[in-house]
Amino acid sequence: MVAIGSKALPLRRPRNCDSVTDRRRNMGRKSMKKSKGGESGGASSDTHNNKQYSDNQESSVPHTSFLRQQVDPETAKYFAEISNVIEGTEIDMEERSSICGNALEETRGKEVELATDYIISHTLQTLLQGCDLDQLCTFLQNCSKYFPQIAMDRSGSHVAETALKSLAAHLQENGNQSLIEVTLNDICRVIVANPVDVMVNCHGSHVIRSLLCLCKGMPLDSSDFHSKKSSAALAQRLNFKSSRSDRSGSHVLHQGFPDMLKFLVSEILKAAKKDIEILQVDQYGSLVLQTALKLLVEYDEELMHAIPVILGFKGNNIDNNIVKRLLSLMKETAFSHLMEVILEVAPETLYTELLTKVFKNSLFEMSSHHCGNFVIQALISHARSQDHVELIWKELGTKFKDVFGMGKSGVVASLLAACHRLNTHEQKCCQTLTGAVYMENEPPRGIVPRILFLDNYFYCKDKSNWEWPSGARMHTIGTLILQTVFRLPTDFIHAFISSMTSLEENQLLDTTKDSGGARVIEAFLNSEASGKQKRKLIIKYKGHFGELSVLQSGSFTVEKCFDVSSVALRETIVSEMLDVQAELSKTRQGPHLLRKFDVDGYAKRPDQWKSRQTSSESAYNDFISTFGSNTTKSSYKEPNSTHPKSQQQKLKDTQSKSSHTPFLANKPFKSSGQKRHSDGNDNRPGKFSKHKESDSAHPKSQQEKIKDMRKEIDTQLTSSHTPFLANKSSGKKRHSDGNDGKFTKHTTEDVAKSKQKSHKKRKHDG
Repeated sequence: MVAIGSKALPLRRPRNCDSVTDRRRNMGRKSMKKSKGGESGGASSDTHNNKQYSDNQESSVPHTSFLRQQVDPETAKYFAEISNVIEGTEIDMEERSSICGNALEETRGKEVELATDYIISHTLQTLLQGCDLDQLCTFLQNCSKYFPQIAMDRSGSHVAETALKSLAAHLQENGNQSLIEVTLNDICRVIVANPVDVMVNCHGSHVIRSLLCLCKGMPLDSSDFHSKKSSAALAQRLNFKSSRSDRSGSHVLHQGFPDMLKFLVSEILKAAKKDIEILQVDQYGSLVLQTALKLLVEYDEELMHAIPVILGFKGNNIDNNIVKRLLSLMKETAFSHLMEVILEVAPETLYTELLTKVFKNSLFEMSSHHCGNFVIQALISHARSQDHVELIWKELGTKFKDVFGMGKSGVVASLLAACHRLNTHEQKCCQTLTGAVYMENEPPRGIVPRILFLDNYFYCKDKSNWEWPSGARMHTIGTLILQTVFRLPTDFIHAFISSMTSLEENQLLDTTKDSGGARVIEAFLNSEASGKQKRKLIIKYKGHFGELSVLQSGSFTVEKCFDVSSVALRETIVSEMLDVQAELSKTRQGPHLLRKFDVDGYAKRPDQWKSRQTSSESAYNDFISTFGSNTTKSSYKEPNSTHPKSQQQKLKDTQSKSSHTPFLANKPFKSSGQKRHSDGNDNRPGKFSKHKESDSAHPKSQQEKIKDMRKEIDTQLTSSHTPFLANKSSGKKRHSDGNDGKFTKHTTEDVAKSKQKSHKKRKHDG
């Protein structure tokens, strides 16, 4: 017996005990109404498509019959007592590990019954989390023969996933890697004998995906491999977020077992080859294939073998029958998600083959389908070269208006982002986009409003009399399209800039109060438009800076306005914020704005505040004239660039930025609580610190050095109420009462040396 507090716990199960858990037997684990699953930003996952294949599945996939056995009363009572002890009292780690190990020994030969029992499975999860690595591996090896049955059970799947997570934790702590490898090898060999049963099971699908992640060394609960929000997919497609394939190693927790991963995936595909048509359209089977492909990103050879098998190719030839079948399958929810992942991870040669042999001459037709259009978005977003974009442009470049009319604006947004990323067809894209929303004889002022309310405009029967729908929510894709547009060179977006600066005051306020619209305003203020054009827009905010600064979305816009404004406009902004200072201090973004704008300093001494702002702008202009701007374009033509600027235009841009952009314009700001709901992009404070941390191991670039110097100048300005240039030496000797800078320096050094000598002497005497 082990005494814990006032309780005595048997080390082994006692005999002749009555059951004490009968009253809890009817409890059920929460039903899984949702899988963790749409893997991309496509159509929502549903199961109605699987019904079409239920008859075929029943006849093709072998199902292993499994009858859950009831746990005997003695064992049930023993584990009830174990549960009461380890969950009801505080136990030190060593004693807890001993109790968990002894309890796990009692599971020998009964692992399946205990893991699939609703009540005892909870206790078993706790034991697996608290036991030593040897005891954990012994349990898994004992039940490896029945691991598929446990994984497919409603309760057993939780036990299996807990065991795998515990293995991952031990790997992170540099546990016995060879023992873990042997254990995983036993499990993998049992699963590959009949993987389809596990893959198409709603519980087993999660377990096998966790096993794949463990073999790769990835977190088992990573959202990149279990689920993906549509906003994240959208951000990736519109260049607001890097592709998962570009950062495949960013979340690796441990080295993993790459050979075992390759073995597991290849054996699964080999065993499931005859049932691949079922897995393609099965919701849960498709998820397993998606996870496997993402984890193979670094292994092109394995991908070149796996993808043709998954797509059902026979040999290396893609005949017309296969093409027709694939195009038909892309209209199914599960396969459309799978195809998106294939296009993301496929090596360039295979991507080119799919584009030229499968998708060619079918892009517009697929773009009109509610599932197929997401596949086309993925195809466009992962284009590898300008040649790929050229092929896509030939079919979709003249169809923007039709695509908008069908409500598939994501296709246009993806194509625009791809053109920007690969520096091709940018000007054509802008021209086609403007042509889709207004006629040649109309003024360009209507371009931005119509894109902001994209569906509202295209669903309007009388488009010639369409008016701004005040108070309506702006179109998410429309706002993202405009954000991408304002990242393009100025020569291509004159019509968009003209339309932006033509917005009326009430339209501008509506745009700023909308989360997506506010980002469009910020994108415009960050663009290469001239300072005069930006101030033309900012002036329309006069009288509204206070009310906007207390709004979550408006506060970011006010900050951006302050950054690009002249000293006079900055003074206007701060003076209007004085009236809402108390209210502003209670908002999330407010304290940051009050500090950055130095509202208290302006309230107490306006003249000194104005002097500091003038000095900061003067210091920034001096800085630009000496070092150049980090936003100035390089004078050489970039590779694959189709829009080289003239030397005169570059000089004009540089002069414009140096004369209009204030010192603080390009500074990243830091705040502990600044978050805002994003439609796929947020390059704000939290992001900056993350990148800064990851870049610390590399030598600083010239831009980073310039940024650091700019930060140092700003620190000097904010720490002193005197102008920046006032602290600079004029070149003449400055007289003092016997204490100048040199005397102070030498005195300090002498004191330091004397202290050092004294310390050495004491050390020697000791």
